[in-house]
Amino acid sequence: MNTLLSIETRNAVLLRMADLLEQERVNIIAINKTDLEAYEGDDISMFDRLKVDDSKVDEMIRAAKHLASQEDPVGVERFSFKHENGMQVYNKTASFGTVLIIYESRPDVTVEAAGIAFKSGNKILLKGGKESLRSNLKIVELWHQALTEQGASTDWVEYLQFNRTETQAFLEKPTQRVDLIVPRGGERLIAFVKQHAACPVIVSGRGNNFVYVHKEADFETAFDVILNGKSKISACNAVDKVLIDENLPNKAEFVKDLISKLQESKIQVLGDDSISKGFDLEGINSDDIWYEEFLDYKILIGEIASNQETINMINKYSGGHSSSIITTNEAEAKTFMENVDTAAVYHNASTRFTDGGQLGLGGELAISTDKLHQRGPIGLQHLVTNKWYVHGTGQIR
Repeated sequence: MNTLLSIETRNAVLLRMADLLEQERVNIIAINKTDLEAYEGDDISMFDRLKVDDSKVDEMIRAAKHLASQEDPVGVERFSFKHENGMQVYNKTASFGTVLIIYESRPDVTVEAAGIAFKSGNKILLKGGKESLRSNLKIVELWHQALTEQGASTDWVEYLQFNRTETQAFLEKPTQRVDLIVPRGGERLIAFVKQHAACPVIVSGRGNNFVYVHKEADFETAFDVILNGKSKISACNAVDKVLIDENLPNKAEFVKDLISKLQESKIQVLGDDSISKGFDLEGINSDDIWYEEFLDYKILIGEIASNQETINMINKYSGGHSSSIITTNEAEAKTFMENVDTAAVYHNASTRFTDGGQLGLGGELAISTDKLHQRGPIGLQHLVTNKWYVHGTGQIR
């Protein structure tokens, strides 16, 4: 096991990483272009996540610099206790050890997620998808250069060039120590990792997020939140389902306007029985669609009787990620927010804010839909475990 790098070294590596990303910007984008040209799949959201342009490089640089500026998350005192026998007891944060990040498509994970895990004192193992191999290897080369220049071992960031069979074998019987696994990608990848992993997995779950337009909703707010929720279809915080209170005043006018705004944005609008019949939309032939995360230019609108029924519906069908209520009624919003079982709940705001940077964490390793060990965006301060430090003078029990 590598000895914990000093915080000064960790920060210096991150700052150097930011310099190297700027220096190699043109090369990174050119190499990424060869990955894009070689991509043969038809998954539009996968292609969208694969792309590295100037603004993506800017984000990576910002992430590395921001991480370098943050406090050390390791060794933070959480609790202290003076035993009656004179022992001094502390509980402090500690790094996990080795974190394996398995991800699809997104070369920025190679900087941002790896950077968070590195800053919190962990050795990083990266296993990216074959579609972004060239981009990932280029970025790992920069990690190695930054580490070497600061006198640190390149072992701190290691790229695993495994195929699916080799990955499965490594998950089941790791050839080196792995303390935590973070899968970043679609449901198939997450299910594969959970099925085979021999150590804890943080599930960065699916979206399938709901917006509830309550009968006391402000129309403009509802339009803005729903359209913004569909502004990036590849994001796990995108909106897929809209539930409209059947007692909404001027409901027909609202639904008609909403449908035309969505269709103007080239979004396919589906409706449940009452909405599809009333507004000449394609209907749904099975309730299973309510479980589906679209990751596509597609949205489903349904009608619902009450706040309580909405809460029940979201808790049954959503991915446990994000949900939003549009209402001017504070009490109804409070009921919704306290009872909807998603990692983030919103009142009159877009689900697109479920993101580490937007929620004040700087960046995120993943957005967890599990309830242990941390829920929602996992930032630097969450990617730690803890350890008990006990100082004595020969005490025995």
